[in-house]
Amino acid sequence: MSFEIAVLPGDGIGPEVTAAAVAVLKAIGRKHGHAFRFSTHLMGGAAIDATGEPLPAATLDACRRADAILLGAVGGPKWSDPSAKVRPEQGLLALRQELGLYANLRPVRPHPVAMGASPVKPHLLAGVDLLVVRELTGGLYFGEKKRQADRASDLCEYTVHEIERGLRRGFGFARARRGRLASVDKANVLETSRLWRETAIRLGRDEFPDVALEHHLVDSMAMYLISRPRDFDVVVTENLFGDILTDEASLLAGSLGLLPSASLGDGPRGLYEPIHGSAPDIAGRGIANPYATILSAALLLRHSLGLEAEALEIELAVSAALDAGVLTADLAAPGQSVSTQAAADAVLERITQHCQVAELRD
Repeated sequence: MSFEIAVLPGDGIGPEVTAAAVAVLKAIGRKHGHAFRFSTHLMGGAAIDATGEPLPAATLDACRRADAILLGAVGGPKWSDPSAKVRPEQGLLALRQELGLYANLRPVRPHPVAMGASPVKPHLLAGVDLLVVRELTGGLYFGEKKRQADRASDLCEYTVHEIERGLRRGFGFARARRGRLASVDKANVLETSRLWRETAIRLGRDEFPDVALEHHLVDSMAMYLISRPRDFDVVVTENLFGDILTDEASLLAGSLGLLPSASLGDGPRGLYEPIHGSAPDIAGRGIANPYATILSAALLLRHSLGLEAEALEIELAVSAALDAGVLTADLAAPGQSVSTQAAADAVLERITQHCQVAELRD
């Protein structure tokens, strides 16, 4: 089978971690007879420097032609002025909107080796396995923005259609998992949240009666994610709340370097990226954690290419590397960490076995 994958390394550690993920995808392709064709394109700060735009037309065209997109990270101090007219994150927002990628998936399943790195007590983390589904193309991020000398406003706006498609994704994943969906809103204050809750109740009653639906206000959910994370299966929420809650949920895993994400629309094409940022302070030092990007590549295989067995193979290889103590600096005790390349090699060795790791780095 042949597939086109657009690679957007981005900024900071993005090129380092995407290179590791591409090597792993090449290994899987060779092992199982798949032809993955990779093309690399500019995005984010690097694209601003080269073209003046965070998402050049050529990059967007390549992403539209691709079966899937693998992204590193965007941004950095060089482009961090929030008042600047052109910023790296604008490229990411535009790409999601242009491709109709309205559902962001962030799975959280703490690995035993990494539990000690989490600020949350280990007994609260044992058995945690949750999926956050964040609506990605509506709400405050895309609403009308106004600025005057002494005031500013951002419009939070949702249509029933936007809410329904995000909720249906959440219900669908809950049905395929353990049958429980927690819908998060602020219905005691916000009109958009009241519409969200009413829509969730209707869909649950009419289309997903087999899924147990519960509702949480976003402020209490922020507490429950830390105090009783085992109680949740699938969590679905709107754009801003999802942005905040998924960053909070990353604490459960012990490191941002372990958490992948997928952004999906109605078709199979999706955007896959680690949830961490560009980490400019460690860029170029070869110490970034590549596991989240490698796990994002596994999600790419599962959701866009329909290669479930190959996706699981990557996930098991990462788990085995962690079990063996192959830990980068964000997870290891001082003086016991490995490099980005060593972590990637540990995954490659567990996938390829009979292949030479060096042959897979080209």
